[in-house]
Amino acid sequence: MSTAEALQPGLRRAWGWYAHLRGGGTTAWAAWTAEAEPSGPYLPGAQQLELLRRLNEAGHPGPRLADRVLTASAPGRGRPDLPLAGTAEQRFGPRPVDPAEVPAEELVRVASSLLAEDTVAAGVPARPGPGRRLPWRTRYRLLGDPWLTEPIREELAARGRPSGDRGAPVLVLGTDVASMVVDVWTARSFSTGAPSWPEWLAGVAERRRPPRRADLVRTARRWADEVGRDRVRIVFDPAALPRLVGVRRGSLPAPPPVSADATDLARRVGAVLGVLVAPERRVELLRHGLLPRVAAVPGPALTMPSDLMPWATEYAGRVRETLVADGYPVVGDPDVLLPRPRAGVEGPRDDAVLALALRLLLEDGNGRTG
Repeated sequence: MSTAEALQPGLRRAWGWYAHLRGGGTTAWAAWTAEAEPSGPYLPGAQQLELLRRLNEAGHPGPRLADRVLTASAPGRGRPDLPLAGTAEQRFGPRPVDPAEVPAEELVRVASSLLAEDTVAAGVPARPGPGRRLPWRTRYRLLGDPWLTEPIREELAARGRPSGDRGAPVLVLGTDVASMVVDVWTARSFSTGAPSWPEWLAGVAERRRPPRRADLVRTARRWADEVGRDRVRIVFDPAALPRLVGVRRGSLPAPPPVSADATDLARRVGAVLGVLVAPERRVELLRHGLLPRVAAVPGPALTMPSDLMPWATEYAGRVRETLVADGYPVVGDPDVLLPRPRAGVEGPRDDAVLALALRLLLEDGNGRTG
């Protein structure tokens, strides 16, 4: 809305609320009555104004972060910037709304844009490059559950024991089917991108099989054709991996625990990073910049919804029988494939994702928590 429209009913009240929020206020729009002159060419949308109000409730964002929020865009699919209810009569465009009624998901869209900018600005801590290849190293190729294997591959590469030698024995690391469905979505959310959790599950339910990187039978057969069945090992015991890859001392890293809500926030931030940086840099920023930050915030883990557990159990039984029948060497107990009840939530919660986004914004150096 331009300053030329400043005399329309309700606009002075809206600019009064803008000044209140800009100064750290927390009063909701419906309870606000004071007026003020316009202090800019356009009034921010309801999403931006309500996000700033939530930040003010959560801590002390400071003027720089407040300005960034008020001028931020809402990327991706969703609603355009929404006008405030009671500010003007709308004949075209989106319907004016009470900011308190804007869904948390819409506020997260704005916050994810800011967090993506912060993630790029922060960069990643210096990390050691690949170590010098040890001439006597054990040759191997590590595949399977990507959330479990990625930190191991990075660590071994730093030790001079990289995965991927041509013709090397293939190790396929797996766990229970339900966890692997979660793990592939988590790994994608912190790397190349993923659809929402409900969309992801809908694809699994429609295909009646897990994502490709959680499909141990498909992976094993593909590599058996290349290196021979006797050189493909199915690994269900992570404690056996050091021996299999030739590490005599020390353990191999496990991924940090990360909550369902943190994973969904990373997915949203990653979508914006895809516009800001090259694909390789996006993966680096998510895994080594954002992941340590969100992993430090406790929260419930993501679990497969109960209505899909019967399928996961039935599918796990078929996979176990197929792997044994195909004759691959198996390290560990194939019964690990069978899902077991785990504590957690069956999907990210928009309110909790928003709360985490607010916390990270306040910690990024532009504000502070209360």
